[in-house]
Amino acid sequence: MTYYAEKIRDIIDTVEKVVVGKREAITLTLTALLARRHVLIEDVPGVGKTMLVRAMARATGADFKRIQFTPDLLPSDVTGVSIYNQHTKEFEFRPGPVMSHILLADEINRTSPKTQSALLEAMEEGNVTVDGYTHELYEPFFVMATQNPIEHGGTYPLPEAQLDRFLFRIMIGYPSQEEELDMLERMEYGHPIDDLPAVVDIRDVQQMQREVPSVFVSEAVKQYIVAIVRETRNLDQAELGVSPRGSIALLRAAQSYAYVQGVPYVRPDDVKLLAPYVLGHRLILESDVLGPQRQAQALIEHMLTRIAVPATRKDILK
Repeated sequence: MTYYAEKIRDIIDTVEKVVVGKREAITLTLTALLARRHVLIEDVPGVGKTMLVRAMARATGADFKRIQFTPDLLPSDVTGVSIYNQHTKEFEFRPGPVMSHILLADEINRTSPKTQSALLEAMEEGNVTVDGYTHELYEPFFVMATQNPIEHGGTYPLPEAQLDRFLFRIMIGYPSQEEELDMLERMEYGHPIDDLPAVVDIRDVQQMQREVPSVFVSEAVKQYIVAIVRETRNLDQAELGVSPRGSIALLRAAQSYAYVQGVPYVRPDDVKLLAPYVLGHRLILESDVLGPQRQAQALIEHMLTRIAVPATRKDILK
């Protein structure tokens, strides 16, 4: 872990050359990648959603593909298709964009539920099935999906089953005045992503993913995670609380976040920080009473104030 701690800082610093001042969003994205999970970014156009995933692919030496989701997109446009070869008299699989290390699913809510569901098997199982044949995806396989929260015409809300496959739902937000000025200066003579180096290769990413589950989680922290998830089932505004899958997601997110921070064990503060990003989109609310994501996260944050936190270093190390 000591060796990769420096590499992780290099990845974050490299991506931040392009996505200025958004270190938290970059860190969460890398956390999800190393946890073998996926990210949904819900934000307005032009704040750097696409650039974030492109820069992450460059910095990690990963193969990158992008799908622009539209109402007429078909499942085969995502997964690939079998085509009959006249010469060999056999069907040949022509892989779709899903056959990549990092996949940008841009404006995912603009396509039909049928096409959205084409990603489900890939995101959960790491393979796709086309014409009865199963094809393994690249390792690692990471999906970053984007959607615009202010446009509803011609969109299809993501079903709960699809949302549940994303480890985090995050927002990037507008840059500060100083950050926006810094951005202009960096891009005055060209885009910095054109010269962005790879600071690790894909084998390093694979090794880091293998090391994440070794991050220690104490019994006290596990009880804290369970207490948080169970409390979501008692919220008056929630029609249905977070499922046990959410507990597992929060555990894995906390392990990966601790790893990214260079700490060999999960701290309660890691769990508390990540809970709104992991659990907010997993709540099923009564009549969508909370509306946008910010309110959903605020509900989780308020709920966290009522739950006892493991208080001592001794508690979280035993």
